[in-house]
Amino acid sequence: MTIASDRLNFAEYLKYIDGTDQRCELVNGELIPMSLGTGQHGAVIKFLERNLEVDIAQQNQDWVVLPALVGVRSPKGGRWDTCRIPDLVVMPREQWRSLQTCEAVIEIDQSAPLLVIEVVSESTKGPDYRAKRAEYSVLGILEYWVVDPLVNKITIFSLDDGWYEPCEFTGDAISQSQTFPNLKLTANQVFGNLLK
Repeated sequence: MTIASDRLNFAEYLKYIDGTDQRCELVNGELIPMSLGTGQHGAVIKFLERNLEVDIAQQNQDWVVLPALVGVRSPKGGRWDTCRIPDLVVMPREQWRSLQTCEAVIEIDQSAPLLVIEVVSESTKGPDYRAKRAEYSVLGILEYWVVDPLVNKITIFSLDDGWYEPCEFTGDAISQSQTFPNLKLTANQVFGNLLK
């Protein structure tokens, strides 16, 4: 569902105010409202955020995990008037610092995030699995996770020669992340710890 009939360019999107608190992604010039998400959606994000932060500290990396705080400008339909707001973004702390005095959007000419995670909901499953996968690969994001509580599955897409290679994890299979090689999570852990 879009909320504006005229297409916006990227600069107009950054200045857009409709008088509500509704957050929107910009997709090929159209505003796409972002739903709040279920409690399960939020619990999965929080669980992943905590575990990623612990692993980052153990790796002694100067990275940050940001929940829906950063936009990622990407191509869609031959245009650059698309800005996604991922559920989680992992990026170097210095890159996050550089966004403190401007719009929190990773631009085309900036380094790609280290990792982007989308948690699937009924309204986002199509874009999460297809459109965002294509967009994020073009941007050179080395790893993209699709965490799907609808089917209790985690898909880790690793960039290989410009294309994402998927690896799916269900049940007690241990996830294998190139960005977080020491992080040993299973789908059962991610989806089974929702109330903790």
